[in-house]
Amino acid sequence: MIEPYLTDQWFVRVEPLAAPARDAVRAGRIRFVPKRWEKTWFEWMNEVQDWCISRQLWWGHRIPAWYDADRNVYVADSERAARERHRLADDVALTRDTDVLDTWFSSALWPFSTLGWPERTAEMRTFYPTSVLVTGFDILFFWVARMIMAGLKFTGEVPFCEVYVHGLVRDADGRKMSKSKGNVLDPIDLIDGIGAKALIAKRIADLMQPDAARAIERHTRRDFPDGIQAYGADALRFTFAALASTGRDVKFDMQRIEGYRNFCNKLWNAARFVTMLGPQPSQSPQPDAERDGGATLADRWIRSRLHATLAETEQRFAAYRFDLIAAAMHQFIWHDFCDWYLEITKIIQAEKGGGEENRRANLGCVIETLETGLRMLHPIIPFITEEIWQQVKPLASLAEDGIQNRPYPLPEDVARDTDAERRMARLQRFVTAIRQLRSEMNVAPRIGVPVLLQNWDGQDRALFDDCGAWIAALAKIESVAWLAPGAGTPPAAIALAGETKILIPIEGLVNVEAETVRLRKEITKVEKTLQGARTRLADRNFLDKAPSEVVRKQHVQAEALQGQLDKYHKQLAAFDALG
Repeated sequence: MIEPYLTDQWFVRVEPLAAPARDAVRAGRIRFVPKRWEKTWFEWMNEVQDWCISRQLWWGHRIPAWYDADRNVYVADSERAARERHRLADDVALTRDTDVLDTWFSSALWPFSTLGWPERTAEMRTFYPTSVLVTGFDILFFWVARMIMAGLKFTGEVPFCEVYVHGLVRDADGRKMSKSKGNVLDPIDLIDGIGAKALIAKRIADLMQPDAARAIERHTRRDFPDGIQAYGADALRFTFAALASTGRDVKFDMQRIEGYRNFCNKLWNAARFVTMLGPQPSQSPQPDAERDGGATLADRWIRSRLHATLAETEQRFAAYRFDLIAAAMHQFIWHDFCDWYLEITKIIQAEKGGGEENRRANLGCVIETLETGLRMLHPIIPFITEEIWQQVKPLASLAEDGIQNRPYPLPEDVARDTDAERRMARLQRFVTAIRQLRSEMNVAPRIGVPVLLQNWDGQDRALFDDCGAWIAALAKIESVAWLAPGAGTPPAAIALAGETKILIPIEGLVNVEAETVRLRKEITKVEKTLQGARTRLADRNFLDKAPSEVVRKQHVQAEALQGQLDKYHKQLAAFDALG
């Protein structure tokens, strides 16, 4: 029979410690981010109970208490101090308590014990109170509250000024990672990679329930048939930043880390292209004043986009929205810098005759933008940015030993140019619309297409006068015709860029008969899928029982399918007109 066994335990009377801690948070000396966790913290602190600090473990800080033969207790820093305080002779035998302090008791001392406390060290004067504690919500009371109480008790100061609370990392299905479930992802395996055999052996080793080994092996072979490939530390760091929303859970998705590994690769390849450009000693970039005088629209635009990104990241850092920071950085590097600016840079650098000033200005701008972008990214992906920066350093004529010695970029370091952003947005609309039409018509990438423009205005004409070569190269345009109002047009694929209508004549570009057959098949397929979506949305049982997010996605899918169907019918009508 198992019965309770009463033992003597050591307790801390908590209310005298809790009251100053509550006051510190109410007064704003400590701030919780997100703020809603403050309510949870107060719910615990307002109902606080005395704290049992005894633990019957082999390892830990021993309880500082000694007993004599009559079980009288003496508490002091050491046995010698206990004898001196209570005037005990050396021949009085003392036995130390066998219990150790609760782990959280020791952890509560961490903010100041690591800085040399109780001595008033230089580290204590410099770093205490600390600025930010980053922690999970599940230990708000176990650790955060105890650190605040201990800090105020032993130093008179709060241990930190802000508490950033993040969610718990779970697997892709939202389950808590657990060794017994065999769904733990070791960060080292994500960084370095691991084979399937080694991963299975790791997951089934030392199980508390050995019978679960077979199921764990089966699930691991299903989810990771080839093991886990190496993604690198930076891809993992960027993934966690991108997933750091304000929710309670962080669902770790392998597709996300793969995507951010690709992001790191894209940054690396972009840097290789820039370093291949030079500069040679004879063509070093111009000083700022001269370079701005010859800056192209693309150079002005990328500086303005950099300013906007830096302004957004500065705002998001203050709010601890690392997910939005990662999204802004990803958008700037992948889309603005790589997809648009570097593609235009290739065109500028390939220009012959009369373009020397533009090439030199562009060369200086692309190096400056890359170097600033690396500094912007460095806190999230420090390894690849340092490696690339060392290669960019001589191109930018920088003297610092490493990227960490450079100042973090601020929005005021670069100017906002709304005119350049407006004009580039118009250029992007033209190029994107023409590319979309080419894709829909299955026009081979090597074939240049004629373009007809209707409902155009003076700004369109000015854009083509200044940047027509860029648009032609990016969209693979053979010729541009400006149609007068009311002018007739041949059968054509049509798209809009703002109010301007873009037409690409069909005849001679595509196999009309083959494309007609293909379109009719696509229309049949889309109509079938759309009918299924509409049937579900007409089902009252589905609408009443399905989660609202599932219903919303079904509506979005139906709208997208209808738009696709309308587009196919327009293309088919254009093909029929040729027949």
